[in-house]
Amino acid sequence: MKLTHTEQKTLSHKLYTALVLPLKDDEIDEQGLRQIVRYYAEHRFSRVGGLIANPEAGEVAYLSRAEKRRVLKIVMEEAGGRMPVLAGTFGWTTKDAVEAAQDAKEFGVDGLFVIPPAGSMDVSVAWDAAKYPEVWIDQILLQQAAADLPMFAHPISNSTPQWGLGLPLEATLAVCRAVPNMIGWKMTYSPQGARLIARALREHCPNVAVMPSSAHLFHDYLASGWQFDGAISGSFNYAMEPMLEHIEAFDRLDLEGARKIWNGGMARLHEYVYAEPGRLHVRYKIATWLRGLIDSPLMRAPMPRPRAEEILVISKLMTAAGLNVTRSQSEQVF
Repeated sequence: MKLTHTEQKTLSHKLYTALVLPLKDDEIDEQGLRQIVRYYAEHRFSRVGGLIANPEAGEVAYLSRAEKRRVLKIVMEEAGGRMPVLAGTFGWTTKDAVEAAQDAKEFGVDGLFVIPPAGSMDVSVAWDAAKYPEVWIDQILLQQAAADLPMFAHPISNSTPQWGLGLPLEATLAVCRAVPNMIGWKMTYSPQGARLIARALREHCPNVAVMPSSAHLFHDYLASGWQFDGAISGSFNYAMEPMLEHIEAFDRLDLEGARKIWNGGMARLHEYVYAEPGRLHVRYKIATWLRGLIDSPLMRAPMPRPRAEEILVISKLMTAAGLNVTRSQSEQVF
């Protein structure tokens, strides 16, 4: 990877949308995908933000290699160089993940969004990341060797009281020290865990950007003054405009303006979306659909179907937050 420190910072200090994937009859809605990418590319968001194709929110675990390649092709075409694009490289085998990295490089993406292994309990629910960090490091290094692109981490792990859903401190530092191309760390942590991880990255791996993810905690991270280099979040799918205004208010030290947005309904909306980790991506897609940005809230099975009560609650919270809900009452319940 041949990037100067300034180039690394330019790439990592961005607001990245983890794109949901429009589907139609359980297949990729290509026109719908083009439309949502244009929504970002034609907005001033493109000057400060970027997109992630094939993230977890984009149902990457349930896409074939051909489908992931098709998503990359469409996103790159529609982004048209107006903002950076990262590619999620999740694969059920390491071979799959390496091929995804190679495909990403072929399509000219700006970086890789690497996700830990899944499947067998040995590498998922029973994985002790602090003791055996090589379970993920080995896979990342093979992707780095295959593509040699800047890397951003999606450090999801077993849920713990201290770290939330994020990789523990020892493993975080092990990954960042072992992977020269790592320049961004998605903060998938509890508030306490995020603070400890961010401080450790500042002290030991200063070239790795601290990138909050959980939008219901953005106000606190921004207020800290040091826990927000950029962001990686699926919430930009459904609330990009007010979220951008909220961040910009902090940038110009307008605390009153930031509070007005946050306390005006944005906090409560995000809090509901993030209340249950097992419903997070379902709710991302519901909210994006309610805004009229995609034509269906359905995800590919075995991802769960939305419940009518979720749709109604999110609709009310979005309206209260000043977001335009375009779906009719009859469409909202099914």
